[in-house]
Amino acid sequence: MRGTHMMFHKKQAAMSAALALLLTLPGCISIGGKPPAQLLSLDAAQKVAPGTLRSATPGTSITVADPEAPKLLDTVRVPVRTTPTSLAYVTDVQWADTPRHLFQRLLSETIAATSNRIVLDPGQYSADAGQRLMGDLVDFGLDEASNSAIVTYDAILAGPGGTAIARQRFTATVPVGTKITATSIGAPLNSAANKVAADVAAWLAASGR
Repeated sequence: MRGTHMMFHKKQAAMSAALALLLTLPGCISIGGKPPAQLLSLDAAQKVAPGTLRSATPGTSITVADPEAPKLLDTVRVPVRTTPTSLAYVTDVQWADTPRHLFQRLLSETIAATSNRIVLDPGQYSADAGQRLMGDLVDFGLDEASNSAIVTYDAILAGPGGTAIARQRFTATVPVGTKITATSIGAPLNSAANKVAADVAAWLAASGR
């Protein structure tokens, strides 16, 4: 029994020594995948000023939910429609988070910046059963034929009881200007997302919602 125990420790020591040697050799081991050359995010064109205080009457808050998205968009890779039935992904670039999470934050910030409403995330507790803005992210990528960035969002506004009271589609197209590459797509995608977010905020304000 003692001999078996000693053999186990010898094998364990040998494995540890081998692993330590591998870690000291550059290029012999890689932890995780190769990082992309570019990481993209979204930046709201309209932001809430620091120190802004908001108060609202009961029922006037709005919760902005993460939009639903197809598997094509529920990823950190950036899609390009090459033909009406073919898709590819831009190489050497990724989103810092999935587009639906990034767009939800952008939309929340834009609505808060352009109105006096208290805007909540789904995870924030509120005793006020206000409205809920949901939706579907239909497009959030690039089109090779038109060399443009396209963002399309189907907005669904629900009342305090959860019943849908309004629905509308919003879309924006912004030219890339040059060839679609990892370094040329960030600005047009951000511009298109901001245009859609601003249109949604204006829709809510114009309709008194």
